[in-house]
Amino acid sequence: MKICVIGLGFVGLSLASVLGSKGYKIIGIDIDDKKCKKISSGHSPFFEPKLEETLKKGLKKDLGITNNLSLIKDCDYIFVTVGTPQRENGAIDLSMIKNAVTSIGEILKQTKKNPIVLIKSTVIPGTMKDVVLPILEKKSGKKAGKDFGLISNPEFLQESSAIKDTIYPHAVVLGGYQTKFMKNAKKFFSKLHPNTPIIITNHQTAEMIKYANNSFLATKISFINQLSTICQNIPGANIDDIATTIGLDPRIGKQFLNAGPGYGGSCLPKDIKALINFSDNVGINPTLLHAVEKTNENQLEQIIKLIKKTIGKNLGTQISVLGTAFKPDTDDIRDSISVELIKKLLNLKQKSKIIVYDPKAMINTKKIFGNKIKYAKSISDSLNDSKIIILMVDWKEFHKLNNSSFKKSSKVTIIDCRRILANKKLDANYYAIGIGHK
Repeated sequence: MKICVIGLGFVGLSLASVLGSKGYKIIGIDIDDKKCKKISSGHSPFFEPKLEETLKKGLKKDLGITNNLSLIKDCDYIFVTVGTPQRENGAIDLSMIKNAVTSIGEILKQTKKNPIVLIKSTVIPGTMKDVVLPILEKKSGKKAGKDFGLISNPEFLQESSAIKDTIYPHAVVLGGYQTKFMKNAKKFFSKLHPNTPIIITNHQTAEMIKYANNSFLATKISFINQLSTICQNIPGANIDDIATTIGLDPRIGKQFLNAGPGYGGSCLPKDIKALINFSDNVGINPTLLHAVEKTNENQLEQIIKLIKKTIGKNLGTQISVLGTAFKPDTDDIRDSISVELIKKLLNLKQKSKIIVYDPKAMINTKKIFGNKIKYAKSISDSLNDSKIIILMVDWKEFHKLNNSSFKKSSKVTIIDCRRILANKKLDANYYAIGIGHK
């Protein structure tokens, strides 16, 4: 059995590396030749815990990396993991999907193989039926369900735990027609993930499952963040105690109840916008989803208001922003709340000096802001001369901060969006999101 993965981004490279490390014969394909060469040498183009270790295991076995798409002609399983970026109106851009399946269709025309094509890319309901299927059948001159299989196979990976999530998914979703190809796909995944529930449904439902999953997570985050804002106006109230307690209720669960500055990243903001756009197009006003988005935006505005109040009319105040990735253990700054915060700070009337530090995301941050802000080489370097310190991301090394960390600064104002220092007695004006200021 031979497997190929088309698109070596976060999802594709994680999948190819895991399958390769397990001894499957894998071809990882990406049109970016420079990226392919880097991956072939055992180096990931982005940071993800345990990814390079897993990639190197795969390369030592039977994982090959190439930009030659024609090699899929010998494959039994073809995973498509290309991106579906967002347009300004919230809709997803299907150009990469269309290009990939057009090429697959043209190659299927030339082969006697009867492969299974699995689309892992996130697409709105109806995409498989109305876009992908017609392209594949037209370009190949063959019939889905007879000459090749076509299955929706959405992914549910979290950045910072992609390898674990790929090896131990909470569920496998297979959407499509009940054909011999579906039976074979079920056997493949049953062997790969013997203890994982396999959900077999149609294309539209499988496509909707992914959006439902991420939209609910975004809703859960906005819910706890709304409560954290209420807690800040109740002296002594603590959102963490509330979250811990309600999380013990099995109907609620403890995950995604960590109040903070708002959700970000490459999935939740994009997927909820796409679902809102899709809902509008089918004549539904998704009022709850709009409220989730609005709550997320308001969370950042609360931080901005506190900063403005602290700065007053002073010009040139130096502000330290600790953490620019959208979450710890990644260098991904796509839709990062920290990045949005910095943009807003740069536009304040009270012009401030911004200095940032992040253990992994400094290079990506510099690509956005250039020389508009300063970049610290360490935590201590970032604190020098700053009057306001904002902790945005829960990196482990930020937990080591204490009074001696701020000794080079006069009394500072600390805005702790993750309550990292909440249990430390600090000689500072300390504000924590979700804790009522006494």
